[in-house]
Amino acid sequence: MKYEVVPYDDLKYIFGEIMYGGHITDNWDRRTNATYLRALIRPELMLPNFSLLYNLFKNPDPSKNDYKSYKQYIEDKLPAEVPQMFGMHPNAEIGYLTLACTELCDTILDVQGGLTGGGGSEDVVMSTLMDLKNRTPPEFPMQ
Repeated sequence: MKYEVVPYDDLKYIFGEIMYGGHITDNWDRRTNATYLRALIRPELMLPNFSLLYNLFKNPDPSKNDYKSYKQYIEDKLPAEVPQMFGMHPNAEIGYLTLACTELCDTILDVQGGLTGGGGSEDVVMSTLMDLKNRTPPEFPMQ
């Protein structure tokens, strides 16, 4: 389906205020998001040789591609997301990755059960499962 005019302002509003903006609680983050949308969602994006992010990504020719081929192009050709793509310092994701690693390690240790004396890790897991089962309400008859 082809349209006469692409509603870029509407798209920015949908992405910035409804889809993603509804999850943004900090005013500075909202401002940053709006700035990215102003830079990325614009008519030049659909030009055949439009280059995004310092030639890291070249837009395929829209006259030769449909939705399916664009989707395939995105999956196959786009580079991995890194802070530099968004104009940020490479260290910008260190905090996120540190937190993710800490949460992963904590989860592994919780499931493992620790190194306390006595029963093995299976006993701790079974104990946790039984505790959760005992606190779960009985099944509700739906008939």
